[in-house]
Amino acid sequence: MSVIEQARRAREAAAELATAPRKVKDAALHAMADALVARTEEIVAANAGDIEAGRTAGLSTAIIDRLTLTGVRIAAIAEALREMAALPDPVGEVVRGSTLPNGLELRQIRVPFGVVGIIYEARPNVTADAAGICLKSGNAALLRGSSSAANSNAAIVAVLRAAVADTGLPADAIQLLDSSSRDSVKELMRARGLVDVLIPRGGASLIRTVVEESTVPVIETGVGNCHVYVDAAADLDKALAVVLNAKTQRLSTCNTAESLLVHEAVADAFLPRVLAAFAQAGVTVHGTPEVAAYSPDVVPATDEDFGTEYLSADISAAVVPSLSAAVAHIRSYGTGHTEAIVTDSTTAAREFVARVDAAAVMVNASTRFTDGGEFGFGAEIGISTQKLHARGPMGLPELTSTKYVVTGDGHVRT
Repeated sequence: MSVIEQARRAREAAAELATAPRKVKDAALHAMADALVARTEEIVAANAGDIEAGRTAGLSTAIIDRLTLTGVRIAAIAEALREMAALPDPVGEVVRGSTLPNGLELRQIRVPFGVVGIIYEARPNVTADAAGICLKSGNAALLRGSSSAANSNAAIVAVLRAAVADTGLPADAIQLLDSSSRDSVKELMRARGLVDVLIPRGGASLIRTVVEESTVPVIETGVGNCHVYVDAAADLDKALAVVLNAKTQRLSTCNTAESLLVHEAVADAFLPRVLAAFAQAGVTVHGTPEVAAYSPDVVPATDEDFGTEYLSADISAAVVPSLSAAVAHIRSYGTGHTEAIVTDSTTAAREFVARVDAAAVMVNASTRFTDGGEFGFGAEIGISTQKLHARGPMGLPELTSTKYVVTGDGHVRT
């Protein structure tokens, strides 16, 4: 089936979803969760084929980790769908309203986008997350995953479509596009009028391609070159815990720290500790000469290193003379995703928050908290690094637009 035909079917499904009551959508989410758990062995078996093919193709350890599904991970995906069912339905929410001087009643209410296309890489968990969040927000989902996860995605979508249909909603609310060629991506990006918005989730190259070539409106999601700045007034025990968590808690996520900046006033006390901890954790530090002075294990950093989203056991590091220098560094190399400061100075924290331009700014907390689930939004569709419509973790409200409803009593304009 062509992408255009799938988009037409999605549009029909979206019209039905737009008026579906919350209890029906929530029942579908619970059915989806139950079906994923019940058919875990089937999904894991399909995933095993993708993992074997990925290893044969020489995919990195980080990509294999993203690709892997286990019983525990599938149970977590299912639980995220159940948690989503418990969240308020954004559709129909009154954003604002008033009675105008002429007596007209004005309301701005949330409505679904309609058809949402998601282009993503290697993460089969995104398949279920995206399908669920689209359904809850009244949208039909066109899912275009990567060929490396083709078997996993196909198995998951088959399970979800059957569960949705069993609850009386259209199965075409969730559709998987062919991932065997790039033609499906091109067709999806050109399906303006049938697809209402595209959301790319993946590396810089994918996101740049979709943003630059799509005729369908795009919400740009986040390449994460995230920094942790250890200020002169930092509690160094807290700083060590935050830096290690931000870098090592999970290597392959967009909210993982990729660069460490240390104020020169605490470099002597902090860098030996953090470099030793990184060495023990197997993290390679790409540092400036000032950083390398504290350990022979530091690899000389290039300008490219400071602009890299590693998604691996690597981190760039530099010593800075001031908070202003840290902010300037972040402005040069950051991607507008998440930036963190560790400090006991309220003044420094406020200045950092005010001057750093990012979707999320952390004060004495790990960058790993930039996540829809951690923010209490339920499973997210992605983390937007743009400034129009949505910014930061995109939960249910961010998958809606609005329309105005104006109610009168025979009013005419004079």
